[in-house]
Amino acid sequence: MAGQETRMLLLGAVALFEPVNGYQIRRELLSWQVDRWAHTNPGSIYHGLSSLTGQGHLRRHDLLDAGREVAVYELTAEGRAELRRLMIEALETVNPFERSGFTVAFSMLPLLDREQVRRSLTKRRVELERTVAEFGEAKPGAAPPHATRSMLLWLDLAVAELAWLRETIEEVGSGALAFAPGDNGWTPPADDPGWQMNADREKYRALLDR
Repeated sequence: MAGQETRMLLLGAVALFEPVNGYQIRRELLSWQVDRWAHTNPGSIYHGLSSLTGQGHLRRHDLLDAGREVAVYELTAEGRAELRRLMIEALETVNPFERSGFTVAFSMLPLLDREQVRRSLTKRRVELERTVAEFGEAKPGAAPPHATRSMLLWLDLAVAELAWLRETIEEVGSGALAFAPGDNGWTPPADDPGWQMNADREKYRALLDR
């Protein structure tokens, strides 16, 4: 699963900031602490970019920036379709024992339209309701006491997620949850590296005659 999460993160980071260089992608993802919650090894980021380029999901441009060679990445049409597939699958797949894939997809929600997000989260809610019901049907004494306690923890976490998910779906449907770029009212602090990434993006676009 970690490989799928890394693919989703790399494709998503490029989609959010393209055209973007490899160092910026690595710095941005590490600022999300992906090594702690997404099972993404920081050392695998450059290898992942190279692999995705070889698979046709990314396009690499070798540019001269003030006399310095820099590798800049953009998504291909195939990469954009693959990212959408991975995100929808992660949003809709329920695994009460592992949520990192869902967390990755949700962290990049602006890359999907609101209706798709609503549909995918609704599918997740239905599946999670079924999962909670199955946990609740476990027969007393069917497992050792310590295992039963573990199952109760999984049940409590699933119930908490279900309550959160129902509220989130309502906010997505009503428009109360704003996540589209430029529509969420959030401005990065003055020292956020994103400002430099935006400046570099415009510079790369000019070098690429965009």
